[in-house]
Amino acid sequence: MTQSASKSDLQASSAISYNFETVEPHWQQVWNSGDVFSVPDTPPADKPKYYVLEMFPYPSGQLHMGHVRNYALGDVVARYKRARGYAVLHPMGWDAFGLPAENAARERGVHPQEWTLKNIATMRTTLQRLGFSLNWDREIATCLPEYYGKQQKLFLDFMKAGLVDRRESWVNWDPIDQTVLANEQVVDGKGWRSGAPVEKKQLSQWFLKITDFADDLLSELQTLDRWPERVRTMQERWIGRSEGARVTFALHAPPAGLDTNLNAVEVFTTRPDTLFGMSFLAIAPDHPLATWVAQSNTDAAAFIAECHSLGTSAEAVETAEKRGIDTGLRVKHPFLDKDFPVWIANFVLTDYGTGALFGCPSGDQRDLDFAHKYNLPVVPVVLPAGKDQADFSIAAHAFTGDGTMINSGFLDGLSTQDARREAIARLEGMGVGKGVVNWRLRDWGISRQRYWGCPIPVIHCESCGAVPVPDAQLPVRLPEDVSFDKPGNPLDHHPTWKHVDCPHCGSPATRETDTFDTFVDSSWYFARFTAPHAEAPTVRSAADGWLAVDQYIGGIEHAILHLLYARFFTRAMKETGHLNLSEPFAGLFTQGMVSHASYKDASGHWLYPEEVEITGQGAVKRETGEPVTVGRVEKMSKSKRNTVAPSAIIERFGADTARWFVLSDSPPERDMEWTEAGVAGAARFAQRLFRIVSTVAQTVPVQADIPAEIAAQADDLRRVTHRTVAAVTEALEGFVINVAVARIHELTSALADAEKAADMPGMVYARREAARVLCFLSAPMMPHLAEEMFAQLEPGSPVVATQPWPEADPELLTAKQVTIAVQIMGKLRGTIEAAPDENKDDVIARAEAEPNVARLLEGKRIVKRVHVPNRIVNFVTAG
Repeated sequence: MTQSASKSDLQASSAISYNFETVEPHWQQVWNSGDVFSVPDTPPADKPKYYVLEMFPYPSGQLHMGHVRNYALGDVVARYKRARGYAVLHPMGWDAFGLPAENAARERGVHPQEWTLKNIATMRTTLQRLGFSLNWDREIATCLPEYYGKQQKLFLDFMKAGLVDRRESWVNWDPIDQTVLANEQVVDGKGWRSGAPVEKKQLSQWFLKITDFADDLLSELQTLDRWPERVRTMQERWIGRSEGARVTFALHAPPAGLDTNLNAVEVFTTRPDTLFGMSFLAIAPDHPLATWVAQSNTDAAAFIAECHSLGTSAEAVETAEKRGIDTGLRVKHPFLDKDFPVWIANFVLTDYGTGALFGCPSGDQRDLDFAHKYNLPVVPVVLPAGKDQADFSIAAHAFTGDGTMINSGFLDGLSTQDARREAIARLEGMGVGKGVVNWRLRDWGISRQRYWGCPIPVIHCESCGAVPVPDAQLPVRLPEDVSFDKPGNPLDHHPTWKHVDCPHCGSPATRETDTFDTFVDSSWYFARFTAPHAEAPTVRSAADGWLAVDQYIGGIEHAILHLLYARFFTRAMKETGHLNLSEPFAGLFTQGMVSHASYKDASGHWLYPEEVEITGQGAVKRETGEPVTVGRVEKMSKSKRNTVAPSAIIERFGADTARWFVLSDSPPERDMEWTEAGVAGAARFAQRLFRIVSTVAQTVPVQADIPAEIAAQADDLRRVTHRTVAAVTEALEGFVINVAVARIHELTSALADAEKAADMPGMVYARREAARVLCFLSAPMMPHLAEEMFAQLEPGSPVVATQPWPEADPELLTAKQVTIAVQIMGKLRGTIEAAPDENKDDVIARAEAEPNVARLLEGKRIVKRVHVPNRIVNFVTAG
């Protein structure tokens, strides 16, 4: 549906000034009342579809300028594609579960839902004031039962398909808050909120079997040619495919009483070629053999307890000092008639490979550091190219590259690649190993001991075990009457909620009190947007029609986990019949961050930018005039108060100014600095553009047809106009929006200059055409301003938001004349004007006749005339 555009009452006055305070709400009401941005449940048959989506926000209560940049980029794409004839799906929702709301409940005595919904209302208002062309009729919030109940249905379908597992897992446990902590929430070995030393603890956890898709998740990265290479590389490394061997090391003289299952230790290694360089075997603190040793070895037990105080992440383990304890056990080498000590080491991860490794200090820096610490032997086994074995040794640095095998028995003289193959063949022949593929990727542990999350729809029965909640009983709703006066999960403390009857046998049973990791909520929301009000998680006709997301936009910080989990969920939903595709996001763009200088007062307290005034002498506190220390420009953060509230910018400058500035300052993939001068400059340009176009609307008569006579000045303006259309179109297609902004600046200046030749033939048509084009080209970035200008220019026409994108006339894309640089021996000596692609001989002749060039060539012999079409003529002389 379209709406007729009407002039703003403001513009009836003679003063030409853009009043955003009245204009912006007016056009937002026009768009809303006309359902301008609505789309049908399934894409219309007569239009191509385009699905643009920005990563939805957590409702913290306040949008920041990073949000504005993110959603402004998406809105440019949405408005541009709509103008190009696409049916555009551009929805908005809220990633609304999570720990901040639960913390607010504990600290402020407010229910998490009340806190969350209030924040959503505040942030929604700001987004609407910015004029984004969003499908608000599809709004979702992950904390509402109508969303998370469908998520519970997906989980149960995944269970039926064998994609869910429940098993014991080591976790970071906060003994004060009594909850599992993510690795990122462990700071210096302590809980980020409680400050209590974190323990490693085994808990029964629910897992989604993402590893079932490891090979596909890796291989299909190659098809995502519209993703940044950096993101694909990060995911590839996270998935971590590695080829190697599993090697069994039998214990030498197993001690009495040891379970026969522990008589051998299996190791995964990517370097079986370096087995002859073995110095020790190391097992993880949680390895079953380590547990057995600790039963009778108090030193080992103490060391294991100390290891449990470390985080469980690979990063935490990698940065810790490499330490260990000798178990006194030894293992036999598969190729040598020797045995080696078994150590418990803090750098061996339980969940990578087999939880054990053989140490080759000469070929691994971590192993070398460990060997040096405990005086273990170092045997070089790989000789680098160009080195002499007679004097080659390993000192402070391990050699991890390829080369020729030495000190390695039957492998000597082979390349490392050939040695790997030969070592695996020997191991397989001896029955003590085999070649395998290993993955760094681990199954996704989704259990969280928190209230404010989606309840896991399982009931535990002593007789029947873990029983799925019947579909008819979904959603499993969170109880509202919860208390946060005790540590731990309020669902555990609720007097009634968890007590239910078993759906199978009717016996008393208990609900699962863990809730889903909030990454689950964001792993399928893009699919729910296609049918947000449906009874089923998805409607296939809608999902098949709208998906995949054509353009996804968000921060690089989500390059691994969120995107990887979403890719897994899409595959799992395909396997369970909810979707019919594997890759959710055809195109991905990761925008840069918004940064700002930070400020401190004399007492060292951080100050907000609005508390600071920049003067010629430096920065001072607005209220007192006290000197302020200006810190470095860095990412906006609440902790350093270097944030700028979008609502404050809208109040002072208007939504379009805020949008224009975040789009114009730098390429969208790079970080940008928010400055007062920059946003003020954007505001001045908005006023200038409005004045120039309004002047045309008020003073230049309408001329429907191109006049027969067009003066050179009018023809020049028309060519600039059409070249700008082509350039802006190319820039928006290539996501270089700052280039589009620059071209609009240039056309604006050209239109302003044309007023000097207003009486020339054809200038009436050319000026009107340029003004009209500026309305359309600026609309994706400054939509309110564009509508207001167009309403003046063509009263009664449909709104810009429903109009087609302008097309450039190919005949006007080339300049009538080009400037040719004339050089002598490579130095510029003059210029001439020529027609594009003019005859070479004619151009050279005119260049040679150019007065200054002719004077400098007089008496010299020209040995060569170099002609670069449309650019340069160079004379090479002798004598």
